[in-house]
Amino acid sequence: MSIITRRRFLQTSTAAAGASLLLTGTQASGKVNGANDRVRIAVAGLNGRGKSHLQGWLGQKNVEVAYVIDPDQDVLDRTLKALAEKGVTNVKGAADVREALEDKNVDAISVATPNHWHSLITIWAAQHGKHVYVEKPMSHDIAEGRVAVEAQKKYGVVVQHGTQRRSNAQLAGLVKEIQDGKFGKLKISYGYCCKPRNGIGQKSPTTPPSNLNWDLWKGPAQIDQYHPNFVHYNWHWFWETGNGDMNNQGTHQLDVARWALDEDQTHPVRVMGMGGRFQWNDQGETPNTMFAVAEYPNGQYVYFNVRNVNYKNYKKQVLNEYYFEDGGKILPNPQAKHREGGDYWKYFAKGDTQGEVLTVADGDVTPGGNWGAFIAAVREGNPDMANGNALDAHYGCVLGHIMNNSYRLGVDVPFNSKAGKFGENTDAYEHFTALHDIMSKDVGLSAEDNKYTVGPWLTFDGAKERHTGDHAEAANSLLKDANTTGFEIPLLASL
Repeated sequence: MSIITRRRFLQTSTAAAGASLLLTGTQASGKVNGANDRVRIAVAGLNGRGKSHLQGWLGQKNVEVAYVIDPDQDVLDRTLKALAEKGVTNVKGAADVREALEDKNVDAISVATPNHWHSLITIWAAQHGKHVYVEKPMSHDIAEGRVAVEAQKKYGVVVQHGTQRRSNAQLAGLVKEIQDGKFGKLKISYGYCCKPRNGIGQKSPTTPPSNLNWDLWKGPAQIDQYHPNFVHYNWHWFWETGNGDMNNQGTHQLDVARWALDEDQTHPVRVMGMGGRFQWNDQGETPNTMFAVAEYPNGQYVYFNVRNVNYKNYKKQVLNEYYFEDGGKILPNPQAKHREGGDYWKYFAKGDTQGEVLTVADGDVTPGGNWGAFIAAVREGNPDMANGNALDAHYGCVLGHIMNNSYRLGVDVPFNSKAGKFGENTDAYEHFTALHDIMSKDVGLSAEDNKYTVGPWLTFDGAKERHTGDHAEAANSLLKDANTTGFEIPLLASL
C-alpha cells in the first residue's frame, strides 16, 4: 500500500487524481494508477444524516451513488424519487446492506444508520474490502468498537469517522499548538453538548408498520417489542439503540476534547458520570443532563457537560474549552465571525478578563472537507489520510461510553450542588456547580421533586479495555451488548 502523509498530500494532491481501487477477494488491494478514478458508494440509512451523506457524495467529482439502503420502504422510495428528480439515475435501492456488500463493483459504504448498526456494518464492509465512512459514534459499545478497529487493520480499508471537525485545518492547528505547549501544560479539556431539546412523550408497543422491515431495522439490537418512538429519530434516547446525546452530538465535542490531550494519551484511567432525565417525564431512558469527569494517566482531565432541557433564554453551548495548569484558558470568542477558524478562539492569561484573539496556523489535515478527504483517501488507498480514523474514533467513543456506563450504574442522591463525588477536585466541583445553578435557577428544578443519579468512579485498564477495582463486574457487563442471532458482532479471533 502506498504510504503518503497528509502533509505530503497537501503538496502533491494532484498525484491522487487518476488513482482507483481494485477490490479482490476480501481485502482492499490499494491504489491502482489509471484514468478511471470513479468511486462507487452505497449509502445505508437515508433519514437525518443520510440525507447529508447523499448531498456530500453527490457534490464530489466522479463519485457515484450506486446504492441507497433503508429498511423502511417508504423512505427508500422517497429517496429514489428525489434522486431521479435531480437527474441521478442508475441507483439501486435495497432494504439490506448485505446486498451492496456482495456487489464487487461497490468501493465504499457510507453508514448513516442508527448507532446500533454502525460497528457491524463497518466490520462487514472491511471484511468485504469496502472502505467505510461511518457516522458518529463508530460504536454502540466498547467491545464492538475494538473489533471495528481490528477489522480496519486486518483488511487495510479506509475508515473515516463522521466527526467533521477533524477536517478543520485551523482546529488541527490549535490542537498542535496546545500539544506543543505554547500555552503551558493543558490541565482540563472541556466539551459541551448543550442544545435545547424536548421530551418524546409515551408511545405504546404495537405492530411495526407494513412499510418497515423491523427485523432489519433492529438488526443486532435485542429489542423486545416495537414502539413508534424508535423510528425514525428517537431511538437516540434508548440504550438498546442509542447512546444519548453524550455519544450523539456530544461525540464531536468529546473527540475534540480528547484530541487536545498529550498525543500519547489514549484511554482514561478513571471516569465518573452523573446527571438525570429531568423535566420531561417521558419514555426515554438516556439522561438529558450530565456532568462527567475522566482522568488520564498523565493527570490531564476531560470534562463533559450535556444539557438538553429547554427553558427561557436557553444558552446553547456546542463547543470546547481548554484550561491550563498556570491558570490560563482558551475559550470561544463570543464575537467571532467564523466557526473554529479565524477569530474563533481567545486566550486568557491568568487574571486577564479581556482575552487575546488567537491567530492559528493551519494544521495537518487531508484537504477537501470531510467528504473530499474520504474520497481522496479511498483513491489513494491510504487509511492514514482519513481525517478521523478508526483508532481515533474508538478512543473518543470509548470515553463517552464509560461516562454513560458510570451514570447507568449510579444511585439517586439529593438534588443539590454537593451531589458529585469529586473529592479534592475543586475544578470539577466548580464546573458542576455552574451546571447545577442553571438547572435549579434557570430551569427551575426544585430539590423536593428531583434527584441526581450519581455514578461510581470506574477505573479502566486501557491496555486490556477492561474495568478493574470497585464496580468492575457491573461495569464490565456493559462493555458488550447482547446481539440478535444472525447479526452478531464477530469475535476478534474470527475476523
